[in-house]
Amino acid sequence: MLGKTANGLFWMYRYMERAENTARLIETGQRIALTRLNQTDEEWLSVLQSADCLEGFNATHDEISRDLAVDWMLRSKDNSSSVVSSVNAARQNARLVRTAITGEVWEAVNSAYMALKKALSRKVSERDLPSVLRLIRHHAALVRGVTHGTMLRNDIYDFARLGTFLERADNTARILDVKYYVLLPSARSVGTSIDNVQWESILRSVSARGGFRMEYGAGGGPREIADFLILDKRMPRSLAFCVGKLCDNLDYLATEEDAGAASREKVGMLRNGLLSKSIDDILDYGLHEFLQKTLQELSMISRQIEQDFRFYA
Repeated sequence: MLGKTANGLFWMYRYMERAENTARLIETGQRIALTRLNQTDEEWLSVLQSADCLEGFNATHDEISRDLAVDWMLRSKDNSSSVVSSVNAARQNARLVRTAITGEVWEAVNSAYMALKKALSRKVSERDLPSVLRLIRHHAALVRGVTHGTMLRNDIYDFARLGTFLERADNTARILDVKYYVLLPSARSVGTSIDNVQWESILRSVSARGGFRMEYGAGGGPREIADFLILDKRMPRSLAFCVGKLCDNLDYLATEEDAGAASREKVGMLRNGLLSKSIDDILDYGLHEFLQKTLQELSMISRQIEQDFRFYA
């Protein structure tokens, strides 16, 4: 496969996943903010930090407010990670690799673009925000479902999966970081009803509440939630699950020339290093520090994949 085609597939699916994940991050911030005793718009600073778009926001805004932050993350064309920018980029990449994807996949991506272009053509009110966030998740899920149902399991599919799971792992780490490091009001809140509601919001934001309840019933607190979202290999949005899928798809792409060897090595180091720790070791190390280190390693893996498969050749 040509590097440019691999690049288009990788980023098409990465951008679709990013659009969904941005919606999930906004929902997380919204739910957690509602549990705070002293609500201030400054809380959205942490959400912008976690989305890695605070610098761009500050360059174009003099103050931080909920409305401005949500609009920046949903609609701003100046924000390369906004939902609008991500869906536009996904569609552009889909057009570039039109002959490599099925007609159904193209139709799903184009439908997402048209529906979200209409839904986000104007500022989203607080009342309409939940339905808009559901619409974003719905279209991302539709693209993913059509991909699973119509695509051959070949190198095209493997590059699509690499983009999906790299982006998903990145997002899970960011959502966890919003709760644990930034939005927790104080040490006094740990273990209180406010703290428990916030952790419940984290589960909901990654569609993990049902699975968690199946595993832990009515019990399970912050330690178990962190363990579930980081180390449980059965949970489709956990870090361990996503990194495992990266390993699998890089193995499928291995050739006699050993293409992707450096990428496989870096993913293996993450799986056998940070993700081999127990949850108690992770908490002792520092959850924020662990998540930041994981994000750095995921970024290095992404750059290595681009180099190994000559995306820009």
